[in-house]
Amino acid sequence: MGYVRPFLRLGIYEDLRNRIRSKSEHYLCIVAMVVENIEFTWDVSNTREQNLVGTVEIDVRSRSGMDVLLLNSWQLDNFEYAYLSNLAVDVNYRKLGVAQKLLSYCEHKVLGWGFCELYLHVLENNYTARRLYDKAGYQLQEVEWTFGSLLFGQPRKLLLRKSFSK
Repeated sequence: MGYVRPFLRLGIYEDLRNRIRSKSEHYLCIVAMVVENIEFTWDVSNTREQNLVGTVEIDVRSRSGMDVLLLNSWQLDNFEYAYLSNLAVDVNYRKLGVAQKLLSYCEHKVLGWGFCELYLHVLENNYTARRLYDKAGYQLQEVEWTFGSLLFGQPRKLLLRKSFSK
């Protein structure tokens, strides 16, 4: 497995680089930080200690012809949809409301973009995340089966959706 790690890191790096460089007006990578020992300044770079505690991404995705061929019921509603991904909080800062605040901020931004729904995926065995999304009002839209889940018992992906009133 050690020889695979550099390739995985390179793939992740390239993916992030492409997302950040994208010209999309509807992409955000949001970072939650704890900043300590601040001298009064507007420049965050002058702080003495900064700890990254959480991240999340939101973007607008399009349903391409390949997606429509899957004929999933949720894919027939609109051509573009707001999608949340990669919500993560450092283990030392969990259960402090960081994930809920990141989620709320994303929902606010999506409404500002003119969307009234937000979609996300979660693995069926990620009970902590499922509880967070359930409390936030997300509902199961679809259970996605893969070869891994069918043949090897890997967890299925659950597509969740939250509808907002404008």
